[in-house]
Amino acid sequence: MSTTPNPSAPSTQSGAARTPSCKVSASPHDAVPSAAGKKPAPPCTLVIFGAGGDLTRRLLMPALYNLAVDGLLDERMKIIGVNHGARETGEWVEELHKSLQQFAADKASTFHAGKLDDNAWNWVAQRLEYMAGEFEADDVFTQLKQRLDQQPGSNAIFYLAVGARFFKPISERLGKAGLLKEGDGANGGFRRLVIEKPFGTDLASARDLNAHILSYASESQIYRIDHFLGKDTVQSILAVRFANALFEPIWRREYIDSVQITAAETIGVEGRARFYEQTGAFRDMMPNHLFQLLGMVAMEPPNSFDAEAVRNKKAELFDAIQPLTPDDVVFGQYQKGPSGIGYLEEPDVAANSTTETYAAARVFVENWRWAGVPFYLRTGKRLAARRTEISVQLKPVPFLLFRDTPVDALTPNVLTLRIDPSHGTSFDFNVKTPGPVMQIGAVQSSFDYNDFFAAHANVGYETLLYDCMLGDATLFQRADSIETSWCAVDDVLHPKNGGAMAVHGYAAGSEGPAQADALLARDGRAWRPLQQSAPVRKSQE
Repeated sequence: MSTTPNPSAPSTQSGAARTPSCKVSASPHDAVPSAAGKKPAPPCTLVIFGAGGDLTRRLLMPALYNLAVDGLLDERMKIIGVNHGARETGEWVEELHKSLQQFAADKASTFHAGKLDDNAWNWVAQRLEYMAGEFEADDVFTQLKQRLDQQPGSNAIFYLAVGARFFKPISERLGKAGLLKEGDGANGGFRRLVIEKPFGTDLASARDLNAHILSYASESQIYRIDHFLGKDTVQSILAVRFANALFEPIWRREYIDSVQITAAETIGVEGRARFYEQTGAFRDMMPNHLFQLLGMVAMEPPNSFDAEAVRNKKAELFDAIQPLTPDDVVFGQYQKGPSGIGYLEEPDVAANSTTETYAAARVFVENWRWAGVPFYLRTGKRLAARRTEISVQLKPVPFLLFRDTPVDALTPNVLTLRIDPSHGTSFDFNVKTPGPVMQIGAVQSSFDYNDFFAAHANVGYETLLYDCMLGDATLFQRADSIETSWCAVDDVLHPKNGGAMAVHGYAAGSEGPAQADALLARDGRAWRPLQQSAPVRKSQE
């Protein structure tokens, strides 16, 4: 769901970037009302560059279909897919239909009722149009302008579902063709540009890309997308923090010992080695996905859920991150182990590759709330379990009361926010065990979304697409936040001593390299095990 109190009212603030310091009927399916009372998005033309790509098939089209089922797309909406290679619109539509049918069969949680609704799909299909053309050919943009000019005051969103090398040329040609010029007055149409990650590969490239795009579009028109922020469980972090008197007062250094943020996968590179060889786990995950989770956990309370109020607080948080050094980071690469082959044995991987498939970091936030509290971040492939979660460990209570009882240690209180694959929250705390002796036992209280809320079809892009149509930029990144995030990790990517980061081996299917354990051990702490037992007991009625 959107984090704005009124999703139908876009922010009126300009969203100017700071310079970082770096020293239908509206309802297409009449039987289904708009979801949760939301209003349909305004009419617009969604232009998808990369219409034949994996992102369009796996995520954008399923998300658009789900929005259509929920009645959140306007009757006048159009979707133009641009891609190289000649084909008829009907051929493209049939390809998308087959993909959606397959996903519906494989992933029931992605679709309403676990199957396609023919009426909803037909509604979407009637609004699809394919346009063949190269992304760097001027005539493509001339044709697009002619189509959009046929509808004075029309709204348009340009979605760059393409490789990063096309971000500059496409945005430049959109600007030069006048496609990013917004209309004047109340009847003027909006023009928005959606850009996927990776947004740059380091601080210098991110600054260069921002400068280039901002020469053709204003900051308020640019929607830099991070799909992690489309997850309900990620957005719920703000609700847990700010809507509960139990947690809000203690969310600070006086009560919190440390925070762990984990994004672990059991799969390997899965045929994406060519991309991964150029990127690695650190660039792929740390300054974007994991820092976004850090921002949600650690940002100061905004004075409202207005887009710029939230983004200002995130920008302040990223600017307060102490720049990481090589001593704060551990790289690893999976080797042959219980769960499969090693990275060097994967297709398209160089025989002597030093690309990291695991990265862990110790992060400090230099502000009043978090001074001295370490944030431990880790991500990796071929690990012992698939798990994305945030664990907030509270400081221990004094042991004095229990020193004369048979209690060796008190289990730390830990609040865990489970993001994937299970969705919910758990809290570890201490109680007295039954019996005549004061013996302390550790227990866990847990909440699972599926126990309280009806399942809702979601691939993670529905909220982001809907908010972009509304003009709500709350869940999108601003130029200054992008640059401050890269600024915080630049010394790791370009060590001042000129030496490359050491890459340590770990067995496929393990918890990661031993050096990552040592990173926490020197602070007297340890990672929470990836294969920890999930809470399974429920209260008996």
